[in-house]
Amino acid sequence: MTSDNTTAALGRTTVNRIGYGAMQLAGPGVFGPPADPENAKAVLRHAVASGVNHIDTAQIYGPDVVNDLIREALHPYPEGLVLATKVGGARDAQGGWLPDGEPDSLKAQVEENLRSLGVERLDLVNLRRFERDFPDAHQPELADQLGALTELRDEGKIDMIGISNAHLATVREAIDLAGVVCVQNAYSILDRTDDDILDLCRERGLAFVPFFPLGSAFLAGGGPARIAADEHVGAVARKHGVAPSQVALAWLLARYERMLLIPGTGSVAHLDENLAVGAIALDAEDLARLDKVQP
Repeated sequence: MTSDNTTAALGRTTVNRIGYGAMQLAGPGVFGPPADPENAKAVLRHAVASGVNHIDTAQIYGPDVVNDLIREALHPYPEGLVLATKVGGARDAQGGWLPDGEPDSLKAQVEENLRSLGVERLDLVNLRRFERDFPDAHQPELADQLGALTELRDEGKIDMIGISNAHLATVREAIDLAGVVCVQNAYSILDRTDDDILDLCRERGLAFVPFFPLGSAFLAGGGPARIAADEHVGAVARKHGVAPSQVALAWLLARYERMLLIPGTGSVAHLDENLAVGAIALDAEDLARLDKVQP
């Protein structure tokens, strides 16, 4: 990437386009503590020392694990570090993911994030919807959910609001109701289902933060494994002397100038590999080749 393409607007602030997703710092299945908490904290410190200024987290990672690691590793936080969290979900005793999006619960989750991160205001809170996971289940009214979050924004406990795991119509409504600054949905070279939402982000100047940036491990054959085996990705990787996963991340950066990456890892070496993606300059020939990848 060129020097003027290393940062992007996230609401009223500017962040480096390659951030860090802290979810994998919890135990297996994002449940319980990690086997080596000191290593997890070392990864966080290395991320910030390497220029990461956008960390994505949530109180339900663990739960009650990852936010504590972030606070223990980084507090007092360096100036300019954006901590993005999410609300709207819960965990059961086995680690299953459950919707928990009633307005009063959202407010309580914000308070828990404030407490565990050791801050008086959250930089960004993404409302995690479950309309895609449980389409036939009751969903709280979006207006009520965002109303609760905007109340907290007015009180100074939240700076910015985003929307996550949402359909196009929900995103449009969230923009109108709360002025959301970003969308956090699944998106990758293997999953371009939300191209229409990406187009809306372009139109409205919103940041787009893809989760499963290498495709979901639940895809047939596994997303990362499919990327590693794809002939087109492999050809571009060999041309640039990089790993196929790095090409897939670089493709995302080339897709939209306000695409913000938050790849996760519990390894310093893997973190460095992810951060190196910013130096990969895909040309028109590369992008044409990558357009042939079958979702």
